[in-house]
Amino acid sequence: MINAKRKISVLHIATLNRPIRRDLGYGPIETVIYNIDKGLHKLGHRSIVACAADSHVAGEHYTTIKKSASEYWSENTPAQRKDMKRHLALSLQRAKAGDIDIIHMHDATMMEYIYKGVFKSPVPVVMTLHVPAEDKGSFKEWHESLLSSSAAYFIPISEYQKKQHRGLVNAQQVIHHGIDVADYPFKKRPVKAGYLFSISRITPDKGQHKAIQVTKKTGSRLILAGNVQNKAGDRAFFDKLRKSIDLIVDKRPPYSGGDYYKEVMKPILDSKKQIIYIGEVDNHEKKLWYRHARATLFPIQWGEPFGLVLIESMACGTPVLAFHKGSVPEIVIHKKTGFVLRSMNAMVQAVKSIGCIDPSDCRKHVSENFSIASMAGKYAALYESILNRRNLCLKTSR
Repeated sequence: MINAKRKISVLHIATLNRPIRRDLGYGPIETVIYNIDKGLHKLGHRSIVACAADSHVAGEHYTTIKKSASEYWSENTPAQRKDMKRHLALSLQRAKAGDIDIIHMHDATMMEYIYKGVFKSPVPVVMTLHVPAEDKGSFKEWHESLLSSSAAYFIPISEYQKKQHRGLVNAQQVIHHGIDVADYPFKKRPVKAGYLFSISRITPDKGQHKAIQVTKKTGSRLILAGNVQNKAGDRAFFDKLRKSIDLIVDKRPPYSGGDYYKEVMKPILDSKKQIIYIGEVDNHEKKLWYRHARATLFPIQWGEPFGLVLIESMACGTPVLAFHKGSVPEIVIHKKTGFVLRSMNAMVQAVKSIGCIDPSDCRKHVSENFSIASMAGKYAALYESILNRRNLCLKTSR
């Protein structure tokens, strides 16, 4: 693990889509912000998160608006734009207080509102590139300015993404996402019988239709989890998908806080239906669905920059069957922590070999390569190198 030598004060300008908190259902960027904040705080750095009031962070909470949108920007309404402008104005105001070493941004959408402020900021700005390279809208108008700016430092989240962004922004070192592995329940032995698991936003790019095909061709069972966003394309996709779903769990069995498997999971699994959709699950619930699964299917149809699903599943000892797209080959070790596959037929065949994967290898791989401590340590070291370069430039310019 890499550690910075001094205590650094970081202001995270968070997204407004969902709150920054541990118990999220869907919210990949928000989950990463939560984890970076938690990791930096544990390392002894000062982590301040500018976000909505309904967030719960490990470091300092700087409130900019009352409530997060609870939905990813699909309409870009005047109210949303007003909230964004207020959020950014207050965040930049906080950054000027004199006690902030680094501004860390996490939402490319903000560039529309903030890019001029970035160049005027006396505080160095880091932006994690959560967005795919294909989504160049947030950078298109300003990428030449970004390339020439010494104030902005862009962090790809995978080698794949760094290659995709080459020539678009001045991408610095790759820092993979990390999770708190100790928070994930671990199974010591492979699950010989049981279900396949698929958890993602319900959209064609995530390939739930492919997961259903694999399930039917192998005679397996499938638990589908994920939210359907308020987008016409996603809703239409789910309408088609539901024709292949045998059971939609509109309301899960009541949970008293005791044995989740016994109270919630078992009644659903006892239905004996083959394809079951359980809707969006929260952070606690998804870990248990991972743990009891034979494997997690990740049949993505696009080059995803980094799939948190991959490391979350492996942390529970559950192997991943994923298509060879995007960052998948960087994250999953073929035939050791899962299978990296190039076709539907290959994925169907791989289902037969799930039992050959040792859960301990999956867990160890995540612990050694994708932990919160590792991720936070790399960010802290990067912050320090940026500050050292900035100080050196100031000295030589005098």
